[in-house]
Amino acid sequence: MAMRQAVIQRHHVTERGVAGPRVVLAHGFGCDQRMWRHVADDLAHDHRVVLFDHVGSGRADASAWSPERYDSLDGYRDDVLALLEAIGDEPVVYVGHSISGSIGLMAALVAPERFARLIMLAPNPCFVNDGDYVGGFERSDIMDLLELMERNMLGWANFLAPVAVKSDEQPELVEEMRASLCSGDPAILRQFARVVFLSDIRPLLGQVTVPTLLLQCADDGIAPLAVGDYLAAHIPGSTLRRMRATGHCPHLSHPAETIALIRGYLGQAGAD
Repeated sequence: MAMRQAVIQRHHVTERGVAGPRVVLAHGFGCDQRMWRHVADDLAHDHRVVLFDHVGSGRADASAWSPERYDSLDGYRDDVLALLEAIGDEPVVYVGHSISGSIGLMAALVAPERFARLIMLAPNPCFVNDGDYVGGFERSDIMDLLELMERNMLGWANFLAPVAVKSDEQPELVEEMRASLCSGDPAILRQFARVVFLSDIRPLLGQVTVPTLLLQCADDGIAPLAVGDYLAAHIPGSTLRRMRATGHCPHLSHPAETIALIRGYLGQAGAD
């Protein structure tokens, strides 16, 4: 019980909803669980919704972070596994935004029995272009972005926020993203960025056994359309849904469509 509570506190776990299947919502890089507020409020009507912050993000316990544990996605994968063990034995629907989709996939390979469904929102298994693979960035672009973080965090956030939230009609969301990208310990954020943007889980995709939904945005500067096609071709039995939403954070900028697609998939799954 003490270990369970320690995990809950470390990740600032919050739950809402009183009945129904359990859905875990995992935030992406530079974000925290508040980015899920619209989706969580809706799903809580008939699901038990679990939200958490990755160590180094949001209101998670920053003292739990170490450069050794979090020098790869493995540390975040192990955190998700500990979290799922802490919240109960029932298999969950895991919804991971961006890099958290990759983290969830990695966790599902270790403990598939803990996952009823895997939903990857705006996923990208490798951000770096590699031969015929189009990840969205040349390696030199990534290194330039990381260097910009080192010398000008605000300039980096000013560049990335409007790319992540592609919505001229909602400038307040761009500002929210800008503020989120600049929050927290800069050293932790810089290492997380390096781990995220240089990660490559492509060799793992063919091992997935959990039913998987891929939600790909129509115009995403961080996860281009080719990425969705690649994932669908390499994750056995996966389902790809193209969204009308633009940008990289549809749960924030286009929550109604995001909710409808998640609900549609869960309803279909329930009928299987």
